[in-house]
Amino acid sequence: MSAIVWTAVVSLAAWCWLLLCQGFFWRTDVRLPPRREPAVWPSVCVVVPARDEADVLPASLPSLLAQDYPGRAEVFLVDDGSTDGTGELARELSRRHGGLPLTVDSPGEPPAGWTGKLWAVRHGIGLARARDPEYLLLTDADIAHAPDSLRELVAAARTGGFDVVSQMARLRVESLWERLVVPAFVYFFAQLYPFRRIGLRGARTAAAAGGCVLLRADMADKARIPDSIRHAVIDDVALARAVKAAGGHIWLGLADLVDSVRPYPRLHDLWRMVSRSAYAQLRHNPLLLLGTVAGLALVYLVPPAAVVAGAVTGSAATAVVGAAAWGVMTGTYVPMLRYYRQPLWPAPLLPFTAFLYLLMTADSAVQHYRGRGAAWKGRTYARPDAVPDES
Repeated sequence: MSAIVWTAVVSLAAWCWLLLCQGFFWRTDVRLPPRREPAVWPSVCVVVPARDEADVLPASLPSLLAQDYPGRAEVFLVDDGSTDGTGELARELSRRHGGLPLTVDSPGEPPAGWTGKLWAVRHGIGLARARDPEYLLLTDADIAHAPDSLRELVAAARTGGFDVVSQMARLRVESLWERLVVPAFVYFFAQLYPFRRIGLRGARTAAAAGGCVLLRADMADKARIPDSIRHAVIDDVALARAVKAAGGHIWLGLADLVDSVRPYPRLHDLWRMVSRSAYAQLRHNPLLLLGTVAGLALVYLVPPAAVVAGAVTGSAATAVVGAAAWGVMTGTYVPMLRYYRQPLWPAPLLPFTAFLYLLMTADSAVQHYRGRGAAWKGRTYARPDAVPDES
C-alpha cells in the first residue's frame, strides 16, 4: 500500500481508539449526577469576578440574585478595575431586582504574579470568608443561571460527596462562526478531559469549567485556592488539579441550567478566546506544540485529504479508508451539535474547524514568543519565566 493509504489507516485507527477508549468523550449525557435535597441547606457565597462587563450584566446578574435557594446565600461581585461602570450597574440591578444580598467591592490592582481574574477571585473569597460559608460558587459575570441552579449544584455536591461540582455552561451559538467554532470548542475540551474520568476517585484526569464552579470552602483552604494557582492562565483546569492534589473529589459535566450570554459574533472574537490560552495549555513547550499540530493534522485533516487523493488518483482503498475515518469523526460530533440544538451540517465540516483551531494554537505560540503572552480583559501576561514567584 502507498504511504497515503497507510497514513489514512493510522488516522482511522486513531478514530477507532478515540471512539471506544477515550472515556466516551463524545457522549453528552454527563449531566448533574443523582441528587437529593439535604435536610439542612448549607450556606453559600457566590463570587463573581467582573472586569468591564456592563454589556452582559443585565442578562446575567439578575439570574443570580433571583436564585431560589432554601439556605443562606449571598453574592459578592468584585469589580476588577472596570472602566465601563460595571460596579455601579451591578448595584443598580440589585436595587431594581432585589433578591439575594449583593456586595460590590474592588480589589485594587493585582500585584505581580497574578493572572487573569484570580486576583479578583481571591478578593471575593476573602470577603466571603467573613460569612463562614460551607460552599463557594465561583461564576463568571457572563453566566446566567436558572432559578434552581444553585440548589441543584449544592444538592449534587452533598449527595455525591463532591468537593467540586462544575458545569460547562452552554455557550451562545447564533452567528455563523459561533455555529462552526463553539460546539467544537466543547467537543475538543471533552476529548482532552473526558468528563467520565474526571468524576472517578483516584483518576488523574482533572478539569473544571471556570464559569460555574461550586467549591467546598474548607477544600479551598486546603488546596490554597486561588493562591496556589495564581500564575495559571487556564485557571479552571489548574483549580481542579489543585483540588485533586489535595485529595478532593471532582465532578464536571455539561449544563442544562447554566448559560453564557457573551456573544462571539465574529471569527476574530472566537480567535482571541482560543489563542489567549492555547499555548499555555501546551505548557509553552515547542515539542508539545509540534506534536499537537501533527496530531491534529493526522486525526482531523488526513481523512478528507485521503478522500480527495483517492478520488484524484483512482485509489479506491485510499478513498474508502479516508471516508471511514471521516465518517467516525462526523458521527462523534453529532451528539454535541444536538446538545447545542444545532443543525447537523457543521458535522462533516469538523476538519475545517479543526484546521482553524490549529491556526489559533500556532498564533498563540507566535504571540507568546513575541513577548505579548496571554491576555485577559486588556491585561497581558508575559512569558512565565518573567513572572516572579512571591510565595
